[in-house]
Amino acid sequence: VQLQASGGGVVQAGGSLRLSCAASGRTFSNYHISWFRQAPGKEREFVAAISWSGNSILHADSVKGRFTVSRVNAKNTVYLQMNSLKPEDTAVYYCAAGPISLPLPNTMWNYWGQGTLVTVSS
Repeated sequence: VQLQASGGGVVQAGGSLRLSCAASGRTFSNYHISWFRQAPGKEREFVAAISWSGNSILHADSVKGRFTVSRVNAKNTVYLQMNSLKPEDTAVYYCAAGPISLPLPNTMWNYWGQGTLVTVSS
């Protein structure tokens, strides 16, 4: 499966952005999808994940209550709605896919898209 993340940009603190992850190549509903991010000089960290059906959702503690992951299988797309953004949310955001053979949170994230840069100014 091929993944394409988009929607990044520059936003002021307190603002919102919605990232999209579009998939192609294989049956989208055969995959769980996750979002990770990597800030400059830091390791990549988990942000959120959603199961193939949308019934199981995980968010990192650092984004709970501010970010929401969702998916529309008919559009082969997963979204990350980011509200109340903070400067520490500045990072390159990546989406990844893993087969449904392993449920969240044990999914192996085998497929990665290119990142999209989110910059939050103070």
